[in-house]
Amino acid sequence: MTRAILDQAQIHPAARPLIGSKHKDIVREVQAAIAAHQVVVVGMALNPFPRKARKILDVLGTPYQYLQYGSYLNQWHRRNALKMWTGWPTFPMVFVNGVLIGGASELHKLVENGEFSAMLAKKVREF
Repeated sequence: MTRAILDQAQIHPAARPLIGSKHKDIVREVQAAIAAHQVVVVGMALNPFPRKARKILDVLGTPYQYLQYGSYLNQWHRRNALKMWTGWPTFPMVFVNGVLIGGASELHKLVENGEFSAMLAKKVREF
């Protein structure tokens, strides 16, 4: 996968600390959840797609950790740090075994083709 990211040489040294530290708390919180839980859903209030992802997991009986950050009206600056970190442009962000699988639509596709259950089983066998 190739994703364009500005090379550090193209960033003035005075700007680098801000880039590395802006809203790092939210990124660390999500990283900690991913390390502690097999399935993590990161979402926001008022957005129907995080609810769709959670409903899929609830119907399957799959435990998950849900993290919610604001709504359309607030905390978008903080959520933007997650978008920059992952490269994923929308919410929810669904992680399985530490891997970003996408959002609700991608989760649905993985459930439908059996890959989601295979991903869950793989991690269980590793313990």
